[in-house]
Amino acid sequence: MRRLRSIAALCLPLSLGLAGCGLTRPPATVEAPFPAQWHAPLPHGGSLASLADWWRQLDDPLLVELIAAAEAASPNLASAAARVAEARSTRVQAGAALLPNLDGTLSASRGVSGSSFGSGATSSSSSSSTAIAPVTTLQAGLQSRWEIDLFGRLRADRDSAEQKLNSATAKWHDARVAVAAETANAYFAERACQQQLRVAESDAKSRGETARLTDLSARAGFTAPADAALARASASDASGRLTQQRAQCAVQRKALVALSGIDEFTLEQKLAASPTQRALPVVGSIASVPAEAISQRPDVYAAELGVASASADVGSAEAERYPKLSISGSIGRMQIRTSGFRESLDTWTIGPVSLTVPLLDGGARAANSDAAKARYTEAVSLYRANVRQAVREVEEALVNLDATDARTTDADAAVKNYQASFDATQARYSSGLASLFELEDSRRTLFTAQTARVSLQRERTEAWVALYRSMGGGWARPESLSMTSNPAAKAATSP
Repeated sequence: MRRLRSIAALCLPLSLGLAGCGLTRPPATVEAPFPAQWHAPLPHGGSLASLADWWRQLDDPLLVELIAAAEAASPNLASAAARVAEARSTRVQAGAALLPNLDGTLSASRGVSGSSFGSGATSSSSSSSTAIAPVTTLQAGLQSRWEIDLFGRLRADRDSAEQKLNSATAKWHDARVAVAAETANAYFAERACQQQLRVAESDAKSRGETARLTDLSARAGFTAPADAALARASASDASGRLTQQRAQCAVQRKALVALSGIDEFTLEQKLAASPTQRALPVVGSIASVPAEAISQRPDVYAAELGVASASADVGSAEAERYPKLSISGSIGRMQIRTSGFRESLDTWTIGPVSLTVPLLDGGARAANSDAAKARYTEAVSLYRANVRQAVREVEEALVNLDATDARTTDADAAVKNYQASFDATQARYSSGLASLFELEDSRRTLFTAQTARVSLQRERTEAWVALYRSMGGGWARPESLSMTSNPAAKAATSP
């Protein structure tokens, strides 16, 4: 026991002293190219809290149901969740490596052993006798091994695993935001397609009626055959567009079925029972400081954590080039039973205390360190590129949303006035004061304006969805890391 205490007293200061010799890692946080201000029009009159579950703001239960179904059916979301579970397991393993491991052993064996007893000067036929008895051996013990983290390799592995877990969690949120945005866009595209289908049906019906009346007039000799041919051609053209539009709507609906996983017949019933047109809600206010706004994107946060993880990996690779110290030991109890005899023995060992020093590996450890540094450089570049892309996406969404808002009034006015012009031209044509060419030209202009308005409405909904997605979709980074882990954001928002 005294020897055990003396060895422990010797090893403990050594391990504690060497454990402080951790290697310096590259910076875990780096500055990113955040602009000082947005170069796009900002909406006002809301709060950042309105970003969360933004699709509920439409007061459209069907859209909420479709997004929930798409999240449940999405393979991307399922893969992201699996990666979170995998990263969590890796984090547990990395943390466990810092602690001593302890294994218990139990064993039992049974056999025979012989013993000879000499009889001295007796006859040669009985010079010896042999006694054979069964022997039972029972053993129980504990074995432990502990690697002292001299240069921070195990701590670096733990930190890297922790950052990868947080990054995987952020990527799950990013996948969820992407699924919601994709489903919303598919839903709005379905609604826009149905609106355009109604425009095409109205146009085809109107042209068909004109062709019928013109044909009757031509047969009676009141209209030239050329005009009748023009009217029939116009009706056929409208019928072709109607068929094409129906096909586009069918394809669009199948895309929505694939996204949501809902049966097509059931989805058709739900769409038919839901209102086709809903006004977009007012967009909430966007933080005027880009660094503050962009920091709420899960993909930017994941890229930021990628830098921290790569930094820890460099520290781990560097520590691999230095000595490793490990301590092992065991305690046990053994019992022997035979022919009524029983004996118990207690055993313990401390050691070996082993120090492994890398001497020659052909440059493998140095190459691993260089590779880790290269991955760190790549992670920094990807993070900065991710920030630039995020700023671009937000500003593009802001510009598109503002432009479509400004164009909506003009598009509505154009449709209203072209409709009035067509109605007047049709009345003149019915009275014989306008030619069929004038009527068809007015009809074509009205159809173009109606199609442009439907396209503008879809473009506006896409810009609305893109803005919420580019702002993170309501995700917020962990409170404890919201500013401390982002020096650029901290500098931009500090007084």
